Amino acid sequence: MTVSRRCNSRHPMPLFLAGKMMGLEMPKIAKELSALAVKNLKHPGSATPGNAVFAVGGVAGLTLQITPGGGRSWLLRTTNVNGRRCEMGLGGHDVSLGEARERARVTKDKIRNGIDPLQEKRDRRKAAIEAAKRHLTFRDAVDKFLADTLAEFRNEKHRKQWQSTLDTYAMPVIGNLAVSEVTKHHMVEILKPIWTTKTETATRLRQRCERVLDWAKAHGHREGDNPAVWKGNLNAMLSKPSKVATVDNQPAVQLKDAPTWFAALCKREGTGARALEFATLTAARSGEVRGMEWPEIDWNAKLWTVPASRMKMKRPHVVALSDAAMTILIAMKEAATADTEYAFPAIRGGMLSDMTLSATMRRMHESEIEAGRTGWLDKNSKRPAVPHGLRSTFSDWAGELSDYPRDMREFALAHAISSDVEAAYRRETMIEKRRAMMSDWAAFLQGGKTPSSMT
Repeated sequence: MTVSRRCNSRHPMPLFLAGKMMGLEMPKIAKELSALAVKNLKHPGSATPGNAVFAVGGVAGLTLQITPGGGRSWLLRTTNVNGRRCEMGLGGHDVSLGEARERARVTKDKIRNGIDPLQEKRDRRKAAIEAAKRHLTFRDAVDKFLADTLAEFRNEKHRKQWQSTLDTYAMPVIGNLAVSEVTKHHMVEILKPIWTTKTETATRLRQRCERVLDWAKAHGHREGDNPAVWKGNLNAMLSKPSKVATVDNQPAVQLKDAPTWFAALCKREGTGARALEFATLTAARSGEVRGMEWPEIDWNAKLWTVPASRMKMKRPHVVALSDAAMTILIAMKEAATADTEYAFPAIRGGMLSDMTLSATMRRMHESEIEAGRTGWLDKNSKRPAVPHGLRSTFSDWAGELSDYPRDMREFALAHAISSDVEAAYRRETMIEKRRAMMSDWAAFLQGGKTPSSMT
């Protein structure tokens, strides 16, 4: 039943067309009109400003309100549980005369029994809102969570990767389930099939589910403990990730093949080939190179400062550039137009796509296959090498064919290291040592030379 209220103990009783203003506490029972008579009631027009109210009889205080535009609604004039005079709405034009009278009787009975119909309505509305919150599906919760946390993602690709994991593994199990109904048993059902075969992916998946469900609880869509939490929950049902994880490195160019591969790369033309060449020489990530802008280069000091916004660790990273890397930048700068923002721009302007570097490596591999050779395959997985795998190639070179400290290698790769070590490698006195390492790496790529640190 739709019930609304307009109460004012000092407000005079509204006019009835059928009578005069009456100073009674309760309206008299008017003549009981038939359904046809009620249907024929009309607003009198300009003679009555505002809404016209007609007593229809049958129940004391029951009236039909008609707006100047012809809108109809039922009102019950009565006193509430506190004894104050009120008007309560009983519905609109879709409520019949008989139903309006029945609603009026029920409402008055409730008031006589000390029940406030308006409070009942508020309680029902609140319960409906709470029920709607509890029935938000996990799929919809993910969409809302991603919309609320858009600023956290480095770029659109990162956001899509984040959602793709949930779409692939979580949605088939809980996508259409209300977030309030998700349990730890659902989480086990999602995680167990990939827990030992794709442990890193499964771990990220669990963390992402945990964040979505935390968001759902914070917004009132669920109660209780988060079923995706690891400690004190899923750790009792699944093996510790570090005990079952299998390292799934990106396919890398083998060390023995690296000089030959690099020579083949240098022969290729195009911005994608030069960006890949520069990424190899600096052991940088694809996104760091593709997003490089000219102001990031200190030409005199031969340094490249990658801003925190493009770094995985969200901290600025300073790269000591070798002569080989500087040669590429000089050539790109000379070829750049005045309005070029990026060091390695796309053909139509803007940032180079990630697929451009991947396509360059794929074509290099295909050329080897067409020539009757095996191609550029990872030593362990036997899969074709990809751009990110070149960082592993550098790491293997630094660890196996040089005497440079492990921490220096990790700093060059922008991996997480202790703050004290990081501070040490950022010092000006260490820049030239870092540059020497990158120069030796370039010399190895350009001809397989032994690092100066080992001579």
